[in-house]
Amino acid sequence: MTAGILDGESLAARIRAEVSEGTATLAARGVVPGLGTILVGDDPASARYVAMKHADCAEVGIASVHEHLPAGVSQDELLRVVRRFNDDPAVHAYLVQLPLPAGLDEEQTLLAVDPAKDVDGLHPVNLGRLVMGAPGPLPCTPAGIVELLSAYGVPVEGRHVVVIGRGLTIGRPLALLLASKRPGCNAAVTVVHTGVPDLADHVRRADVVVAAAGRAGLVTPAMVKPGAAVVGAGTSWEGRKLLSDVDESVAEVAGWVTPRIGGVGPMTRAMLLRNALAAAEAAAGAA
Repeated sequence: MTAGILDGESLAARIRAEVSEGTATLAARGVVPGLGTILVGDDPASARYVAMKHADCAEVGIASVHEHLPAGVSQDELLRVVRRFNDDPAVHAYLVQLPLPAGLDEEQTLLAVDPAKDVDGLHPVNLGRLVMGAPGPLPCTPAGIVELLSAYGVPVEGRHVVVIGRGLTIGRPLALLLASKRPGCNAAVTVVHTGVPDLADHVRRADVVVAAAGRAGLVTPAMVKPGAAVVGAGTSWEGRKLLSDVDESVAEVAGWVTPRIGGVGPMTRAMLLRNALAAAEAAAGAA
């Protein structure tokens, strides 16, 4: 068996094209969507990720607003910038890039973000909306995974999905999303983690596996039910090489699998643009 490829790169390109059409429609009404980023310090990975976000914005016609603060900035000054972004009508959605340098309070900072401008969909208010099934921005990586599975016709509704990992950005919100009564979801979801001694037994029973533990090669062919869909959402680095939680040989057993590069990552960035556009549309509708 050779698995079908869940190509996030090509799907993300289609979503960017849709976002570009949406931004053009808003621009014709005199509204230019604005995405803001706040970067503290000089972490190379964070700086590279922020730069990619702004390159995506330029491609689809979303204006970029960026604030780069030194690593030694005080908590009060960081919060002043957050409040400024909250009050700026040109910034329709924004994020504070994590992790923050030592000495800064991530929880206090994220709580200060206006939930209506939370482009990552991870503010407690928006996570609460997800729990309730109420409208609101969805966390980008979970939303991207659901979109990816749906686009390639992977059956999810009523199926058994195992999510490996319980992190705030992927595992926990993805489990909530997949279990909710939404298109492309409505699954029976099991959440496990690397501390579960019979991890392989849980994974082997899944119709869909999403690995989001950040441990390279965690999911092996012996752990996968033949024909299952396997999504590698967790990554780690070996030198300059990006590694997936899913061993590449899983493609010999799975029905669908994400590639090591070009799977979930592009979808996360595409969902970020979609959330930014939706925030601008909501603000324009309320104006």
